[in-house]
Amino acid sequence: MLYQFNELQRLAVSPARIAAQFQSQLLRSPFNPFAELPAVRKLAASYELFAEMTQNHGKPEFGLNETVIDGKSVSVTEEIVHELPFGQLLHFKRDTSKNDPKLLIVAPMSGHFATLLRGTVEAMLPGHDVYITDWIDAAAVPLSDGGFDLDDYIDYVREFLGVLGPNSHVLAVCQPGVPVLAAVALMSEDDDPNLPTSMTIMGSPIDTRRHPTVPCELAMDNSIERFEQTVIHHVPVVYPGAFRRVYPGFLQLGGFVSMNLDRHVDAHMRQFDHLVEGDGDNAEKHRTFYSEYNAVMDLSAEYYLQTIETVFQKQSLAKGEMMYRGDRLVETSTIRKTALLTVEGELDDISGVGQTVAAHDLCTNLAKTKKDHYEQAGVGHYGVFNGSKFREFIAPRVSNFIKKHDTLK
Repeated sequence: MLYQFNELQRLAVSPARIAAQFQSQLLRSPFNPFAELPAVRKLAASYELFAEMTQNHGKPEFGLNETVIDGKSVSVTEEIVHELPFGQLLHFKRDTSKNDPKLLIVAPMSGHFATLLRGTVEAMLPGHDVYITDWIDAAAVPLSDGGFDLDDYIDYVREFLGVLGPNSHVLAVCQPGVPVLAAVALMSEDDDPNLPTSMTIMGSPIDTRRHPTVPCELAMDNSIERFEQTVIHHVPVVYPGAFRRVYPGFLQLGGFVSMNLDRHVDAHMRQFDHLVEGDGDNAEKHRTFYSEYNAVMDLSAEYYLQTIETVFQKQSLAKGEMMYRGDRLVETSTIRKTALLTVEGELDDISGVGQTVAAHDLCTNLAKTKKDHYEQAGVGHYGVFNGSKFREFIAPRVSNFIKKHDTLK
């Protein structure tokens, strides 16, 4: 019923949002002789902020049409090169003959769309042939396409790496760290010809026993049955995925916001001031960030619940107990060829310091020369893969690591 209530609430507020947009435009109109009065500017800002906060955001666009290679502007074309029910492989094809390392960026399936990694892709484009996992909203996947769980996630990673072929590299941001590490372990054991040459794992819950954060504690304090009873809902009939059991994106968004409520309130208050002052640049930056942040997708129930239990409650991979398809042990000790770089943020409140670097302890047969770790001072979870410090410090380090271990260099 919660899903249906959210839909009804969204529809109910729609007329008020449209009216607020109209009132804001009317008050700001150059034909309004009172438009510049302080009280009128504040009222217009209030209407505009209300309209922004109640806007329903669909899937954003990457919008990466060009990059700079060797000081020259090069056009970039997005093309879907492989499609599966719950995700597609998106290639950012650069108009260049350079044979740069092939890089698969595995985006988190944690409520936001892959476009949340726009900055990650943009930073890697100049020196790499970039692909990304573009996950599909579970509410848009018909029941006839079957389910999707953590094991399927591992299979998708392997299949996408197969599309890239040999001598490729993989970068996992946040949640995908566990399934990517598991996929590389399975591929190593199988002597898969498409085994990636390197893997970079950033801000990921490899071992949540280390410096547990609020999400880790929430998972530990509640049984899997309680999660299933309280946060799993059926998709309404108006969607292609009608009747599919999902963890709704709006619940995940609510959880993220509640973790840093003061910060979000302050951000909206600053936006109100920008609107009153007519500061278009800062107001637009706020809109851009929140249009991305508020665009959410549903997760299949089986994937969400299996991730909670395997990663956060049992720490199965970290303990050497993770099973693939119920009957095959994931043995990270089989990883001998794929170089490993881990990246953490000093202030990460999602994947605490120590959780990601734990991957090195699991790859017991990987040579030290193939291992590296970096902790970025002064950044939280988002700053690990986006923002000025990512562009200045982290991205170059990742790029250098990939090129150091690339077999085609």
